[in-house]
Amino acid sequence: MTFIRGFAAEVRKGLLNLLAGWREVLLEMITFPLFYLLIVLFMGRGQLRADLLLPVLLGMVALTFIHEQVNRVFWSYLGDIQSGVLEQTYLTPLPSAASILGRQVAAVIAAVPTALAVLATGAVAIAVQGGQLPFDAQVIVPLAAIALGTCGLALILCGLTLVFKRIEIITQLSVAVYAIVGGTLVPLAALPDPVAFLSRVLVPIAPGIEAMRDILLGGHSLAALPTGWGLGWLLAQPLLITIAGVILFNRLEHLARRRGTLGRY
Repeated sequence: MTFIRGFAAEVRKGLLNLLAGWREVLLEMITFPLFYLLIVLFMGRGQLRADLLLPVLLGMVALTFIHEQVNRVFWSYLGDIQSGVLEQTYLTPLPSAASILGRQVAAVIAAVPTALAVLATGAVAIAVQGGQLPFDAQVIVPLAAIALGTCGLALILCGLTLVFKRIEIITQLSVAVYAIVGGTLVPLAALPDPVAFLSRVLVPIAPGIEAMRDILLGGHSLAALPTGWGLGWLLAQPLLITIAGVILFNRLEHLARRRGTLGRY
């Protein structure tokens, strides 16, 4: 019951913060779709080309989600460290796992509105061009893989901020890296082989984006994905990243508690 109450309290706190910052959310729901359209215009040399709208849309939705989810979890930890709330939390009987899981769930929920705004903008742009946004229930699998892998990445970054202070630049830099070499805007097949290899291994959204493009653009099934490393890696990569995130966060958490630096910034 303690775990459930703590988990529910963290989710509620995250959602209350989302509602309190509705102006920020509204602004992001405007700027991210505009950013998507500008990227398509740039890649299309001033034209909203129909052949670019959907491929870029799939990458942009994933990029928006990972940006929102990771940053919301990271800044929630950083804010609690700066205010001393996190140190007080560890003095209570509340299991830290409840706090961690609650923050992750709240961040995932909070990331959805902006990602949906980008998706809706892409659907309208495609319709204006005379097309239709395709849908296949199989995309639920890569979407779930993206969400799970992103949570693992967030755990790694949050664990680092418990021990190494003032690492905000890492979260911003990581999103820039995903945009450039993560297969979000340019397919990994068009990148140098070493870069594509590292992206498929380390970037939690890369296999999911490749799978969504194969399904929605190529009409392929999950069992016969032609690009990337297939269904096995699509399922294994987010699990491995999440396991690595749990292990690393746990060790860094114990290190911060032993040093007594949970409230130091």
